Amino acid sequence: MDDRAHCHRNQIKTTLILVVVSVLLVVVGRVVAGRVGLALAVVLAVTVNLGAYFWSDRIALRSMRAYPVSEANRPELCRLVRELATTMRLPIPAVYVSPLPTPNAFATGRNPRRSAICVTEGLLSLLDRRELRTVLGHELGHVASRDILVSSVAAALASMILYIARFAWFVEARAARRGRRGGRRAGRVGRALLVVLGPLAATLLHLAIARSREYAADVTSARVTGDPASLASALRKIDATVRRAPLPAIPELRSTAALMIANPFRERGLMRLFSTHPPTRERVARLEALAGLPRRPFPWR
Repeated sequence: MDDRAHCHRNQIKTTLILVVVSVLLVVVGRVVAGRVGLALAVVLAVTVNLGAYFWSDRIALRSMRAYPVSEANRPELCRLVRELATTMRLPIPAVYVSPLPTPNAFATGRNPRRSAICVTEGLLSLLDRRELRTVLGHELGHVASRDILVSSVAAALASMILYIARFAWFVEARAARRGRRGGRRAGRVGRALLVVLGPLAATLLHLAIARSREYAADVTSARVTGDPASLASALRKIDATVRRAPLPAIPELRSTAALMIANPFRERGLMRLFSTHPPTRERVARLEALAGLPRRPFPWR
């Protein structure tokens, strides 16, 4: 599939996600609070959709507490991004660093001209130059294939849904202490959002973001850098470190995690069914096969 067809498919998928979330918000508003709830839900749906589409990159970067960097203060990182983007004939994305110690990286933005690459401090301290280069190649692979549009919008919607639910729940708790009827109604909306739309947020990410995109970005990195072995090594290191010290499973980070190169949480049981990433051991096996390396054990699974 060429770039134009892939971009068109992702635009259709993004539109469908926005429509489905809008319909669900309106239905919940109507059922819970009647005509008033319907009117509020319509306004809310429009606000959420606009925010998710135009500010999804800011939402993701803010959730990671990321800050912009340049060649003046992060010369090696920015030089690698610039060289790879030039090789791939892409606009040079903005570069951000998150202070989180868990190693990871992600790309976000509406299109290649409005894209950003973010890496964590933990990743920079863990990987050597060759490994970091292949991770950046993977993220630029998402930019080149236009995956960042649908994944960024889906992650932003999930974050915003959870923020809204938590706010409504807070309003109920505060109003209940003061005996206010309006607060109790808002609380019913909050409970409905948490019970219905909370799990929907996780399902939305699972359905919207195909696991196959990670395999494709791995292949792109291997082709552009000519070093699949280093990407396999990077994924092994990231997986091992995450198993020792995963990210705290708070909603803001869980939504943004769908964008990352590897799952930053230690998923167990049924939660694995909702993972937006394929098993790391399978990705490593494919990359090591591309590098012509013998199959090695994967001790962390």
